[in-house]
Amino acid sequence: MNYKYTPLYFVLAAMMSLSTVTAQAQTELRKANKQYENYEFALALENYQVAVQKKQPDLQTTQRMADAYRLTRQSQKAEQWYEKVVRMQGREPMNLYFYAEALRSNGKYEEAKEQYMLWAEEMPDREAAAQELVAACDIALLWARKPAVAEVAPLASINIPGFSDFSPALHGKQLIFTSDRGLQTSSKRPEVYGWTGRPYLQLFTAQQDAAGNWGSPKALEEVINSNYHNATASAAEDGKTLYFTRTQMVPKTSTNADPTSWIKEPSIKEFVNRLEIFTAERQGQTWANIQPFAYNKVEEYSVGHPAISPDGQVLYFASDMEGTVGNTDIFYSIKQADGSWGKPVNAGPAINTTGRESFPYVSADGKLYFASDGHAGFGGLDVFEAKGTHAAWTEVKNVGAPINSAKNDYGIMFTKAGEEGLFSSNRDAANGTEDIYSFKMLQRPVVIELITLERKQNTQKRNIEVPLPNTKIVVDQKNLNKSVVVTTDEKGQYFMDGRVGDSFMMKGTKAGYLTQEKVAEIPATAGDTVQIAMLFDKNELEKAIVLENIYYDLDKWDIRRDAARELDKLVTVLKNNPEVKIEMSSHTDSRESANYNLVLSERRAQAAVDYLVSQGIDRNRLTAKGYGKSRLVNGCADGVSCSEEEHQLNRRTEFKIIK
Repeated sequence: MNYKYTPLYFVLAAMMSLSTVTAQAQTELRKANKQYENYEFALALENYQVAVQKKQPDLQTTQRMADAYRLTRQSQKAEQWYEKVVRMQGREPMNLYFYAEALRSNGKYEEAKEQYMLWAEEMPDREAAAQELVAACDIALLWARKPAVAEVAPLASINIPGFSDFSPALHGKQLIFTSDRGLQTSSKRPEVYGWTGRPYLQLFTAQQDAAGNWGSPKALEEVINSNYHNATASAAEDGKTLYFTRTQMVPKTSTNADPTSWIKEPSIKEFVNRLEIFTAERQGQTWANIQPFAYNKVEEYSVGHPAISPDGQVLYFASDMEGTVGNTDIFYSIKQADGSWGKPVNAGPAINTTGRESFPYVSADGKLYFASDGHAGFGGLDVFEAKGTHAAWTEVKNVGAPINSAKNDYGIMFTKAGEEGLFSSNRDAANGTEDIYSFKMLQRPVVIELITLERKQNTQKRNIEVPLPNTKIVVDQKNLNKSVVVTTDEKGQYFMDGRVGDSFMMKGTKAGYLTQEKVAEIPATAGDTVQIAMLFDKNELEKAIVLENIYYDLDKWDIRRDAARELDKLVTVLKNNPEVKIEMSSHTDSRESANYNLVLSERRAQAAVDYLVSQGIDRNRLTAKGYGKSRLVNGCADGVSCSEEEHQLNRRTEFKIIK
């Protein structure tokens, strides 16, 4: 009888190997946990990733990995790890919220809505907040279907893959922006910031050439770029003063989850980073005389993200100082007669919410742009614009996609007022880094409602218009050389997207009707919906069709300018239906003698024909006929008292198809 057995030394070797792997995993976990507790999230993740390959992670490790991915804005990884967390026993309800936020940040709005509602079930006191977030997802889904407001492209000459580049601002023909690419001042490697795993933020410039291209970035002088974070600058039009943000570590035990858009956390737990605004003066080719803003107070709050108005008289900034409504608000300070800055004032409830408002910018036309996660948006920070001044702002609106996305979008500025500019976003980076994007605004989108109508006469011989369903229209968009064929519905309607300034040539056809053509342009004053109606006449022999608004001066037959505009429409019909021959007829009311009215009507009919010929219609297709007062459409005969409106029904110009 044969027995199988495993030699004892194999068992011992396996046990020793398992013990070694377990010990290595524990070592990596200890290192990772220490780094996590010191807010060195990027460094902690490196060690967590090694540890979980050797040992199945418990709730704390899974939770911390999810949090670290969230805090470094790696939303795809955050989604994966929060999905693991919410399935584990003993996890906190807030993980449902963080999972929903990650889903929303990845554009998964329907899935995010489910998690928000699950969060509300476990935390009933957050029901109202969850409902608002669900509504925001619905709005984002609706907005995502709207036409793009701009053309967007990454600024390849500036961005460096794997690093953050953001908050562009103009200083003359120079671009000033923030980056964590590191200062190449010596052979010494730049010091790494543990939260992001990249160097500290510093300010860089790039020069623009005659063709509008940006050259290689260079770091600003050391007098501005201190050893810690220096970011988010703004310069007045005269170029003499630069406003920028610095970070200072102060004793405090509080945290903030967005290292590049607000507060930077330190590497030791007992301290917190707060922001301050500084100014620098231009002296020749260098910056000098660095001065702090009068209302910096790092012991209590942050003041950062300065944005000077074009005239240099108002400084907008973000802060969590006393009077803040939410996490951070937009404030402003007015320059006084002596050159000092007045006491900061909150920009008001139209701008500020219970969320975060930051990265203000004032355009040349006086609009305020800012980033917010408190107003309805696509997710993360979105860019908003407002009209007004100081604390009196109105018409706050989301600038729309693709400038805004499900990720963080902020730091907008214009290089050409209202038309072109730059902004920041982390939409394309799996590791959460930001890039600078250029944009070119497209004309305002509108909804175009095509309407097809049939012109008929009612029992009182008056023209009426009724819907003409199932009519085919060839729509030629002139400015794009683009043609599409559409068909109106049972109500004679078809809806399509367009933009202010679009120009269309439309040709409509339907069996049994004359082909119609119309030129339409969407004016700058157009509302959100623009109606374009096409009027069709039946292709029937010997059926009179009254032309509206064909008027003549008393006792005259010359074609007036207003009458010419109506006859031009008939010219278009005749050119689009070349096989048709018509009779142009003119009629008068019963007043004056029969002979007088007959002669006058014949002259008017002939004048109409002559006008059509002058517009390129073959005379052989036209017949002029005057009927005087022989074909009244009502009872207003000689001696009958009638109103002027009733007489006007008889003074008409008609055409009918005779072949």
